Amino acid sequence: MGELDAVADFGLAVEIMMIKPAGPLIGAGASLLCLWFSLRQRRRQRLLHDLPTSKTQGVFIGLVELKGTAESEVPLTSYLAQQSCVYFSWEVEEHWRRTRTETYTDSKGHSQTRTVTETGWETVAKGGEEQAFYLRDDTGEVLVRPEGAKVEPLRIFNQSYDRGEGLYYLKGPEGAVNGSTGTRRFSEHAVTLHAPIYLIGTARERNDVVAPEIAKGEGEEFILSCRSEEAVTRGMAWGSWLAWLGGLVALPAGVFAVFEEAQRPDDLPIFCAGAAVIFCAAWGLGWVWIVHDSLIGLRERVRRGWSLIEVELKRRHDLLPGIIATLSGLGRHEKELQSVLAAVRAQATATKPGQPGPEFTGVAAEVRVVVERYPELKAQEGFAALHRELVTTEQRIALARGYYNDIATNYATRLESIPDCLVGNLRGLKPEPLLVAAEFERASVPVRLAG
Repeated sequence: MGELDAVADFGLAVEIMMIKPAGPLIGAGASLLCLWFSLRQRRRQRLLHDLPTSKTQGVFIGLVELKGTAESEVPLTSYLAQQSCVYFSWEVEEHWRRTRTETYTDSKGHSQTRTVTETGWETVAKGGEEQAFYLRDDTGEVLVRPEGAKVEPLRIFNQSYDRGEGLYYLKGPEGAVNGSTGTRRFSEHAVTLHAPIYLIGTARERNDVVAPEIAKGEGEEFILSCRSEEAVTRGMAWGSWLAWLGGLVALPAGVFAVFEEAQRPDDLPIFCAGAAVIFCAAWGLGWVWIVHDSLIGLRERVRRGWSLIEVELKRRHDLLPGIIATLSGLGRHEKELQSVLAAVRAQATATKPGQPGPEFTGVAAEVRVVVERYPELKAQEGFAALHRELVTTEQRIALARGYYNDIATNYATRLESIPDCLVGNLRGLKPEPLLVAAEFERASVPVRLAG
């Protein structure tokens, strides 16, 4: 009989939902919205955890995470605080007080009028500016183009003034809003020069020099924050949990509305608990999906890192015909250089550690030694140009190798951590070996920064 009663209650609840669907639909809609936002914040948090913090000297193509300070050759000057910065936004708000008369119905059903006084703030002026800047750490600098970034700046100015005081008219408009009380609030946020920066963005090659730059990638996160990585991820975690709690409350609230109309409160706890279990199960399935996609995304970034190494090795291999042609007629040097360049010819593609293949080495330094031993080679303009190209290619290989090792290390760590290892084992995911190679040359990019 108990089961039959439960079925009857459920049927009655469905009937009421069809007749008066507003409450249940609102509750279900709010719950789904909270579920989506909670999982979205969790996915973003995992992305930040998945990305290893790179050094500016090891940045290569793809989504990267960096920490450093904001530097600029010619910094901006903020509008209100007059501080040197690379980004600023300012706002002027004016306080108002307005009185209006409204009509209402009292408890006896009679129409009445009353005077209502309202106060608030209205924005009367705002603006801002941003510029490309360099992010500097202990290894060097990398150019950042902040267009399209989600910027989390510092508050550097927050003052209120009455008419005739301070910046009231100096930095604010001449006119006044309706009902103005004569008080204005000036606020400004900025990424100041030398401020610590936490950055998530897409690295790509610059057009002017052989070096990367950070910009917005299509469909990729682009965060430029003056908060620490811990503070950013903690904010995402809190947002996820609060949304989860809101969804957990919203769905049973819709069920409660149904049973309140049905006037059958006895089974209300069971159905509310069932709604909560359904919500938690949906969240759990979404979380497993996020873990799975996170591991797959890491694996694809590892593969892309390896393909970047192969592309640069192929580019280095393609330089050989020009170098060998330049050496023709220089028999005294050719034999020694040929032995050095043979390694490049053999290493046209990358070979993963533990697999048979030629040793992965850098040759630019060895070529430089030969050039120093035979100074007359420096007079060969074609050889000098090709040698510079070879050094440039070694720089690219070093960047690609560092990017690959960073991503491969983080991927291996994920596959060994609980609960990621459970999902990884179900998919048969395996860690990729790290690449150990000889030291490569990398020339520094000259940058003049403001002190």
